[in-house]
Formats: sequence, C-alpha cells, structure tokens
Amino acid sequence: MFKRTISALIGAPLLLGLTYLGGPYTAFLVAVLALLGLREFLRIGKHMGMKVWNILTALATVGWLVIVFRYGSEWMSTAIIFWLLITFGRLALTYPETPLTEASFNFLAVMYSTVLLSHLYLLRQLPHGLEWTLLTFFLVWATDTGAYLIGRGFGRHMLAPQVSPKKTVEGSIGGLLSSVLVALLFWRLANDAAFLTYFVLGITIGISAQIGDLFESALKRTAGVKDSGSIIPGHGGILDRFDSLIFALPLVYYGVILLS
Repeated sequence: MFKRTISALIGAPLLLGLTYLGGPYTAFLVAVLALLGLREFLRIGKHMGMKVWNILTALATVGWLVIVFRYGSEWMSTAIIFWLLITFGRLALTYPETPLTEASFNFLAVMYSTVLLSHLYLLRQLPHGLEWTLLTFFLVWATDTGAYLIGRGFGRHMLAPQVSPKKTVEGSIGGLLSSVLVALLFWRLANDAAFLTYFVLGITIGISAQIGDLFESALKRTAGVKDSGSIIPGHGGILDRFDSLIFALPLVYYGVILLS
C-alpha cells in the first residue's frame, strides 16, 4: 500500500502536468507510455510462447507516433492499412514459418499499445482538449473507484470469474453509475456544455474502462503472469495502470467530434 501511494503521489501529478502543458509535453508522455506499453505487451507474448517482432513493432510504433504528432488523425487510416499489409504480408510470404497467431499478435501489439493510446495526444489537441482529456481521466478513475468500492461492499455475483475472480456484476454497475454521476457533475460545472455529450461520455467511459481492464486481465491470465511489468512500484506495469484508459481514449475522441 505504501508503494502504491507513493507511486500515485508522483505519477498522477506528472500525468496531469504533462497533459496540462500540451503540445510536445503531451507528445513526450504518449511516446514514453507507448514504447513502454509495447515492451510489456511483447513480454506478455513471450510468456504465451509467441515469437514477437521486437524491431518491426518498435519501428511501427515510432512511425505511427511521428505520423500522429505531425499530421494528427489525417493519415491514421492509411497507416493502419499499411501496418496490416506489413504484418499479414509477412504471414503470406513466410507461411508456415509465420503462423496466423504470430502475425495477429504482433499486429495487435502495435494497435493496442500505440494506436489506441495515441488518442491521448489527439484528444488533447482538440478545441477544449484539456477539459475533455481531464474529464476522461476523472471518469476512468471514478469508474475504477466505484467498481472497487461497490464490489467490495455489495458484490455477490461474479462478472467474469475466469478472467478476474474479484470483479462482480454489482461492482460493474457501481463503476458505470459512478462514471455517469461524475460526468453529470462536470456538466453542471461547465456552463456551455451539452447535457447529452456528458451523459453519453459517462456511459461510454463507464463501460469501455471496465472492458479495457478485463481485456488486459485476460491477456495476463493467458500468459500466466501477475503483472504486465514492474516499472511502477505497487501498481505493476504501464499496461496495468493504463488498461482502463486505453480503451476509453479513442471512444472519447470520436465521441467529442461527433457530439460537439
């Protein structure tokens, strides 16, 4: 508990500070998280017995970040298709030495650790991006906290026992309601904000954050590891700490664009 507290006291201000400063500071934050997250994802793959493409996925991550930092979302679809062609082109050219599972895992490694996470930078770059990004942080934290407290106090029915035995249906509902309530609180504080936008984002984050958490738990359980890494004392790895946020960020980004 002491290590978790110290890590939170150092990590949270650093995360919020680099996000607040925006521009190159947020880009630096995203780049560090993406590269460390990729390293952890590939480590999980090795525990699964996968042959991971260290150099190719690292180059793809750097290339993706350069495109996003330079052009925003303009070339994202093209970059994803290009990465798809590379990974499954390698499968086509080297099969059976490169099986489908190997190509799929390495494709997913970049998509999960880099493509999804890079939406933190894209969200921050939007008009009023700081407010939307901070809202996302607080709703994810509200979801995690609400799910933990309600689940611990009232949890009776298991949500996904094969993936995470401690998570309950009651806790999941508590997390969702916590996200919506905090979203509505932000709406009341933002005089020019649309109710529908905050309500939809509250539901979206309340669901996606929990799916992100369960997805990473399923990865670790498949690999037989407790944590994705050990870089954050008391919390594990980058993916352990940001799993809920990774799935939420793209949905918030596109949701804000559609609803604003």
